[in-house]
Amino acid sequence: MKKHLLTCVLLFAFANAQAGIGLTELPGQEGDGPVSVFYPSSDEDKALQRGPFALQLAWQGAPVRGNGRLVVISHGSGGNPWVHADLARTLVQAGFVVAFPQHRGDHTGQFTDPGPVSWKLRPAEVSRAIDAVAQSPQFATLLALDKTGVYGGSAGGHTALTLAGGRWSPAAFRRHCDAHIADDFSSCVGFITRLRGNILDGLKKTVALGVIRQRFDDTNWYSHKDPRIQAAVASVPFAADFDMASLAAPRIPLGLIVAHQDINQAPRFHIDAVRAVCASCTIIADLPNAGHGAMLSPLPPFKPGTIEAELLGDPPGFDRSMLPEVDRKITAFFRQHLLPTP
Repeated sequence: MKKHLLTCVLLFAFANAQAGIGLTELPGQEGDGPVSVFYPSSDEDKALQRGPFALQLAWQGAPVRGNGRLVVISHGSGGNPWVHADLARTLVQAGFVVAFPQHRGDHTGQFTDPGPVSWKLRPAEVSRAIDAVAQSPQFATLLALDKTGVYGGSAGGHTALTLAGGRWSPAAFRRHCDAHIADDFSSCVGFITRLRGNILDGLKKTVALGVIRQRFDDTNWYSHKDPRIQAAVASVPFAADFDMASLAAPRIPLGLIVAHQDINQAPRFHIDAVRAVCASCTIIADLPNAGHGAMLSPLPPFKPGTIEAELLGDPPGFDRSMLPEVDRKITAFFRQHLLPTP
């Protein structure tokens, strides 16, 4: 009882000592792009503009010690840290430091190599982001990196599944698209075009399959283990190219976030397939009215009528007011698996 009371007192003291959410950028390792880091800071939040996003953060604020643990967030295809700023804030308020690697060829400023080309690089980029934080004088003494968490959505969810012990293959991606191009078209071609139920659909499918068959004939299985990563959360992940047997018993605790109205990655081919084999996975959130972009918060200002708005915008009936609670559940999952038991 006394130990539990002491834990509550320490958490209360930390919450009251923390003034703001710090933000800085660290240089990436081995030619990687910058690593954006959110962290507990003694400085106060101020207005900060990043692209179209108006944020409240303490830019280059002085770091203070939180709970001593790091969570790395792997952004989705063409993504950036700012669309996960609300989740980062919730994690930092619980004491975590949060790092965002910039995934080469698949971020907002450079969208040249999405899909399997990026998926081969992403897990190692997460590991090097941990290295970058470890080598930073600002954070090295504030963190113990032997228990680090990873969160990822969409392509970042693919990264999280890989780091949890899954193995995948470009050839499996090709086989999935060969078999299900009509039912999972957006998963196979990305934000280029959509099937519209007209005479052009046949041509779109033929061209897409021609490119996929030419580019993705690599039959190797890809995996990546970083022993520092001890918990992972995959939100609406691309998963159809995984060897599902490799996800039946993940090497670390694995949480899942499900969006039933996801038209970008049809759940039955992706997250539902993971759920079917992974009895030990934790369903952190099961959102019946959510689309693929539900966990993007703040949501980008999509232009009406664009493919991005169609695939990532909220379906009718989705209530964004539930997202803070989902963020708290994600945070609780990482606290459970990364922090010492009180």
